[in-house]
Amino acid sequence: MSRITPFASPLLLGFDAMEKTLERISKASDGYPPYNIERIAADSGAPERLRITLAVAGFSEEELDVSTEESQLVIRGRQVEQGERDYLYRGIAARQFQRTFVLADGMQVLGAGLKNGLLSVDLIRPEPARMVKKINISVSQ
Repeated sequence: MSRITPFASPLLLGFDAMEKTLERISKASDGYPPYNIERIAADSGAPERLRITLAVAGFSEEELDVSTEESQLVIRGRQVEQGERDYLYRGIAARQFQRTFVLADGMQVLGAGLKNGLLSVDLIRPEPARMVKKINISVSQ
């Protein structure tokens, strides 16, 4: 039995990479750390923004890394053990994570901020310039 994909139409050309990205995303979701994505309305000439907020309680600024790699926003957290401690009970593990978000063409990261255990990353998509290109038709004789 063959699998039907959303990009199987012969009218959709060059979407192979997007299909592979969707497959990879569907396989890689462990749920940690939890996150929100919100839309922030445009105001006074500023474009509409998206804000990704991750719950990263216990992580310091030095233990977090926010970067873009190709067309992906990658957020990593790595906590280091702070020496020998004598725990009576340990319910909070020092754990590392990597959360990846695929960015559409033109998306830009404005910045990131850490406040009260929440890491917020703001993104915008500037309005693309509308382009119309005339293709000349050559006639062979």
